[in-house]
Amino acid sequence: MAKTKELTEELTEMLRELHLPTVRAEFEEAARLAESQSISYEQYLCELARRECEERRVNRIARLLRQSKIPPEKTLEAFEMTRLPRKVSRQVKTLIGGDFLDRAENVLVFGRSGTGKTHLLCGLGQELIRQGRKVHFTTCSLLVQELLIAKRDLKLSRVIRRYAKCDALIIDDIGYVQQTREEMEVLFTLLAERYERGSVLLTSNLPFSKWEQIFKDPMTTAAAIDRLVHHCKHRRKTTAPAEADAPA
Repeated sequence: MAKTKELTEELTEMLRELHLPTVRAEFEEAARLAESQSISYEQYLCELARRECEERRVNRIARLLRQSKIPPEKTLEAFEMTRLPRKVSRQVKTLIGGDFLDRAENVLVFGRSGTGKTHLLCGLGQELIRQGRKVHFTTCSLLVQELLIAKRDLKLSRVIRRYAKCDALIIDDIGYVQQTREEMEVLFTLLAERYERGSVLLTSNLPFSKWEQIFKDPMTTAAAIDRLVHHCKHRRKTTAPAEADAPA
């Protein structure tokens, strides 16, 4: 018995050193179960490894959800899918698969305030995170302020590189609050850097025909729209079916 206790203590310390907390916490219980059910050594080890991997996956998803800044209550389960046209609802289910992220395609959602644009993209973002994707949510106003501060401190490239690590960048309410030309310049810089490198998911209450109000300059406006639409998966309104745009 003393020897067994010594072995258990030694194994516990080694598992701590190897950073295997789940195995450390459960190997004794799993060993008793294996012994009672005549489970092979390989099955015993496989079960412990499976538990460790599952715990790490759960912890990683929880960390990604926390880091994403997505409001936790805005899930797809809580979104009224019936408010969407049937075709759009099917497209949302396709987007959940996440293949569009591998192709650096964008998702653009237009509609009036209160139509569920933000909730829809946040819910989609949470589903993508549960697949192990890295997603970040921000409002357009907060994003441009962060970029302006970074530009002032000569750290703009560093911030853009940080966002480049995200599989999907959700930008909420572009155009909802009118920004200055300088603010829109740093936003355009970010969009240009993500072009064909990472997906942008954005909401706007303004159609493209009014985006000159956002970017203040016809050339910059055209360039921004071109970068967003060139690899755009879907461009939809979230209001009535009759107002839904065609796929880009």
